[in-house]
Amino acid sequence: MSSHYIILGTSVLAVLLAGYLAQMYLPPPKPKVVGIDLGTTFSCVGMYHAVTGNVSVLTTQDGHKCIPSVVAILDDGILVGYDAVAQAEHNPSNTLYDAKRFIGKTFTKEEVDEAQKQYSFKIKADQFGMVSFSVVVNSTERLVSPEDVGSIIIGTLKQAVERNLSVPVNRAVLSVPAEFDEKQRNFTMKAGALAGLEILRVINEPTAAAMAYGLHTKSNIHNVLVVDLGGGTLDVSLLNVQGGMFLTQAMAGNNRLGGQDFNQRLLEYLLERIKEQFKKPLTDKEDLQVLRMKVEEAKLNLTYHDAASISLKLQSFGKASFKETITRVLFEKINSDLFLRVLEPIDRVLQATELTPEEVDEIVLVGGSTRIPRVISLVEEHMKRRPNTDVDPELAVVTGVSVQAGILGGMWPLTVSAVELPTRVKKIHIH
Repeated sequence: MSSHYIILGTSVLAVLLAGYLAQMYLPPPKPKVVGIDLGTTFSCVGMYHAVTGNVSVLTTQDGHKCIPSVVAILDDGILVGYDAVAQAEHNPSNTLYDAKRFIGKTFTKEEVDEAQKQYSFKIKADQFGMVSFSVVVNSTERLVSPEDVGSIIIGTLKQAVERNLSVPVNRAVLSVPAEFDEKQRNFTMKAGALAGLEILRVINEPTAAAMAYGLHTKSNIHNVLVVDLGGGTLDVSLLNVQGGMFLTQAMAGNNRLGGQDFNQRLLEYLLERIKEQFKKPLTDKEDLQVLRMKVEEAKLNLTYHDAASISLKLQSFGKASFKETITRVLFEKINSDLFLRVLEPIDRVLQATELTPEEVDEIVLVGGSTRIPRVISLVEEHMKRRPNTDVDPELAVVTGVSVQAGILGGMWPLTVSAVELPTRVKKIHIH
């Protein structure tokens, strides 16, 4: 009998030793499931790596990890991301963006008419109120659904993963806004399916952001405030976290406030300066497109520097040079009222949950616009607590959703999976 125990014990030790040696010396398995953040303004994809437990957010286009959620339909093909943005001024009616705002939603005729005022492409609704975008390809009208646009963007991200791994990828986890209902979640999953992916799960963006910070594994963290300020929307959520379980206690936000609005204020300031210098307004589409790109570049530079220089030659003014230095102080001044509006949904979720700022255990910033120093300082002053900025806010959601993808893919070291408890909380919309 004792010999049997010796053999059994030796076998167990051999298996454990083999596993240890495999982890130490064999290459880790390639990720089986990827995490995708299909954003309103930008989208990106990440992978969870076995052994290290690290997440890589992949370079998708022209050295960028995040690509604009923009699709251009041309007579001879389709452009995505930065390529689509570059030609937008010349092809506005066939350049589609903000598709996520329409996915899985029904609209009344009045709502469609109101939305149409904000977009240069044509919006149409069927008899059920489901929206499609009307584009003209080779002189023929073609209807493109929001999930079609989403699938094209997801397909581009899928190709980036396959270039990196040199193997096909067919499974993913997607993030969605916490306010999305079941229909919107299903249509988002449909976008993934159209791109050739099996969507194993969708998780809420605030939950994903909290997971990026590892808050689902910390026993002393309970109330988490997630401030998500992206290119076009502001969403604030108050989560209760208990041992990997997430409950959304309150949501509030402004669907028309984000980095694009800050850019627009700076653009308007520069257009006025150009008008003063050249005694006439700038109307040339190519010059305007270049100026918009310079504005975005300046805004990013002001995140890390006290001033940024803008310099360009205006083709419509005989290649005349225009130069302007924008200080961070000036940028904050022309956007002061917009920055203050970031605090409104924070107050609303605190009121809804009857919590004081002191009762919030952690503040998580999500979205590229939360890198703006004035936004960080305002939140800190208002909440009397420094927000957690350990994770790049632009990559927080994709990082968290990639962790969840790794868990579902069985990648070791295994960690606690997120469990989202159902909630009947409705988002408080602020205009």
